[in-house]
Amino acid sequence: AYDNAFEEAVGGGFGALRLRTCYEDDEDPDDERQRIKIEPIYDADSSVFFDLDAKRQDKADARCCFVLYSMTPEAYEEMYNDSPSSVMKEVEQAEFDWYTPDMVFVAEYYEIDDQSDYAITFTSVATGDEVKYRQSELEDDEKLSGELDPELSILAELEATGYKETRRKKVKAKKVHKYILSGNRILEDCGLIAGKCIPVVPVYGKRWFVDNIERCMGHVRLAKDAQRLKNMQLSKLAELSALSSTEKPIFNPEQMAGHAQMWSEDNLKNYPYLLVNAITGADGNPMPAGPLSYTKPPQIAPAMAALLQLTEVDMQSILGNQGEADKMVSNISGKAVEMIQTRMDMQTFIYVSNFAKSIRRVGEIWLSMAKDVYVESGRTMKTISPADDTGKVELMRPNADESGAVVYENDLSRASFDVAVDVGPSSASRREATVRSLIGLMQVSANDPETMQVLQAMAIMNMTGEGIQDVRDFFRKKLVRMGAVEPTEEEAQMLAAASQEKTPQDKALEAMAEEAQAKATKARTEVLETVANVELKKAQTLETEASMKLKEAQA
Repeated sequence: AYDNAFEEAVGGGFGALRLRTCYEDDEDPDDERQRIKIEPIYDADSSVFFDLDAKRQDKADARCCFVLYSMTPEAYEEMYNDSPSSVMKEVEQAEFDWYTPDMVFVAEYYEIDDQSDYAITFTSVATGDEVKYRQSELEDDEKLSGELDPELSILAELEATGYKETRRKKVKAKKVHKYILSGNRILEDCGLIAGKCIPVVPVYGKRWFVDNIERCMGHVRLAKDAQRLKNMQLSKLAELSALSSTEKPIFNPEQMAGHAQMWSEDNLKNYPYLLVNAITGADGNPMPAGPLSYTKPPQIAPAMAALLQLTEVDMQSILGNQGEADKMVSNISGKAVEMIQTRMDMQTFIYVSNFAKSIRRVGEIWLSMAKDVYVESGRTMKTISPADDTGKVELMRPNADESGAVVYENDLSRASFDVAVDVGPSSASRREATVRSLIGLMQVSANDPETMQVLQAMAIMNMTGEGIQDVRDFFRKKLVRMGAVEPTEEEAQMLAAASQEKTPQDKALEAMAEEAQAKATKARTEVLETVANVELKKAQTLETEASMKLKEAQA
């Protein structure tokens, strides 16, 4: 769908695609899950029509839209049990087609249906808590509970628990109504479809809005005059080459007398030689029997040769010289090649930019439809991380909040998103540029081992190639342990579990620490013992001195 829309937009100025809901498994009667798929719209410039009041490029302000598609009369009669009545569609043939099948055109018609409602706020008299309900919810609940017991309704329960209506706000809700139309009547009323947007996305090549008329143009529009001029010149060259491809000799009639048939059959029978009659001069002597002259093939006029060259240059300046882009000049840096490629990309940037606007609109329509389609509890969907790693997420997962109430995580029906589209080089080109930048930083950070490890791991993580995913995962875990990369929820759990488990290195370090602590305790004990011995010797010395003084006193 993307390729077809982009090709038609660049070639003719306008393309389109659409989104549709379908069952995931049409053959399983118990599987009611739906998914959203994107479909192409062929020949969109003559098949897709929005209302004239829609001025935005993505047609988000459109109120209605027609999408024409063709069917064979037999298929039409079999599907709708009706005689074919085609929608009017003018088809102009610019060239002769050997076979044009008999087709019936049918239209899908989308119309915005505005529905007004009231958001009513009820406040508890006792606690001041507030709850909100839509008026349509209360009316539907009253109809349902009225069949069983009026006292079971939500409104009756609110009044019984002391809730009073405090305020109400008028809100608008958009719905899309779909019809199938023939040339004279409505074939099928498809009812309301999922989402609140018309699921048709236009794609423009170049677009203007002048004099209240929307105008668009593709990449080949400006080259049509130069192409017509070149076609005329090539036709003239073909005509000149077909007029005379070889030089033809010119003879007198008497030279060819009796040999005309031989000369005319030479290009078929390839005679080894050709004959001519000799010419006798006025004096009776024979004269040379060669041809008098030769015809010359038509020459190309200098003006035409110059015009051919100018036409080719003009077409290359308009369409871009794609042939020169493939030439790789020696002794040129990769940075210069990137700059040349960037300059060439700017010639077609408007088409990529307009396509990005359409992709953004696809995302907005997809989200509005997803709020109505992806509502099953426990449904899993695929996710893609910025590093192109795939994962899974569970929708409508029940969980308890701080107050103990049950809440649902990943509820698309109550979520609001912003859609962002990034136009730039491809994923591989960006990764290669990142690797080159990291290698340049390594030369500056050679004296910092820790920074060098981080840069090396980042460079390996951004490399592309077969069989490198396991190595990239290893270095990502390494960066997560170093704190250079923010871990995901799963990685954080793995780090917490790994921190509780003791590796052999941790056990060895603990044993070494215990041994060092034991040695320190032993050394401290020896020091204390030495200090005690010194104090004991001091006390013995004092005792000896005291006994000597006592003996002296007695003497």
